[in-house]
Amino acid sequence: MPGSIGSTRWAIAEGWIPDASSGPQPQMTSHETLCFLNTGSEDAHVELTLYFTDEEPVGPYRLTVPARRTLHQWINDLEDPKPVVKARDYAMLVESDVPIVVQHTRIDTRQAENALLSTIAHPGSGG
Repeated sequence: MPGSIGSTRWAIAEGWIPDASSGPQPQMTSHETLCFLNTGSEDAHVELTLYFTDEEPVGPYRLTVPARRTLHQWINDLEDPKPVVKARDYAMLVESDVPIVVQHTRIDTRQAENALLSTIAHPGSGG
């Protein structure tokens, strides 16, 4: 069984949640997701900070990724400390107390021909 892999800091420079959707809800809701992989033996306590072009950063949003598990978190569902506004540019810093892997995905269902964007986050120094 593998030990911990990944990093404790991740940067996602591109964020934008589409403000419309088509098709049955909630399955076809336009959204962004952070996908976390924790291969280690300890729970990962994760903090997200969002950065904007026209206001101070917002956060931390706090999540827990259980040991040896994955977590897929819709950015649309983040509420505390503040809901994420749709159709607004943002970037994210992800910080964890143990190494994890982070992937960012967007599904855009504004039209019947859906679009999917997915990328691995950039691992920062420190893990």
